[in-house]
Amino acid sequence: MPNSTEPQKTVKPSADGIAAAAQKAAKKGPPPVHLWNPPFCGDLDMRIARDGTWFYLGTPIGRKPLVKLFSSIIRRDGDDYFLVTPVEKVGITVDDAPFVAVDFDAQGSGRDQVLTFTTNVEDTAIAGPDHPIRVVQNPETGEPSPYILIRANLEALIDRKSFYRLVEKGAHHVVDGENWFGVWSDGEFFPMIRSEELD
Repeated sequence: MPNSTEPQKTVKPSADGIAAAAQKAAKKGPPPVHLWNPPFCGDLDMRIARDGTWFYLGTPIGRKPLVKLFSSIIRRDGDDYFLVTPVEKVGITVDDAPFVAVDFDAQGSGRDQVLTFTTNVEDTAIAGPDHPIRVVQNPETGEPSPYILIRANLEALIDRKSFYRLVEKGAHHVVDGENWFGVWSDGEFFPMIRSEELD
C-alpha cells in the first residue's frame, strides 16, 4: 500500500492525451466546449501562428486531421486560449486569431449580398449579425487586419487575397451620420474604412 505522505505525481498534459480525449468527445457531435469546466492542467507547448500554422514543441503539425481535431476544442476565456476536453484544460499560444479565413463565396449583390467564408480548418460562417466582420489597423504596419467571428468568441483572420476580393465587393454607406466604405452580407453592413480616408 503506498505511503499517503508521498507527494502525488503530476501528469504533464500531452498533445496525444488531448487528441485522444477530443476524438472521443467528437464522436458524439461537435464538442460542447462551452459546457465543460475541467481543471486547468498547465500550458502545452503548442502555438498557432498568424498564418494559421499549428506548432507543437516548435515543429509544425503536418497532419491536417489532427489540426482539425485540435481546432474543434479551442476555447477563449478572456484573452487566453485553451484546448478543452471533458477532463482537462490546457493553455496554448495564439499569435493573432485561432483561424484564418482562406476563401469566401459571394451570392447576390448590394444589400442582398451574402458572403460565406471558409477557414483553414474547413469551418464555414456566413457573415452577418451572428458572424460579424471587423477591421482594425495593425499597430505595427498600419495596414488593416480584417476578422470574421467563426464561433463563440473565436475569430478568423481574413487572409490578404480574400480581403482584396472583399474590397472589390465593397460599397459606401452612411453609419451613424458618417460615410463608410465596407461590405454588405446577410442584410448587415460592415464598415471597413471611412470613405474620406480612401485614396
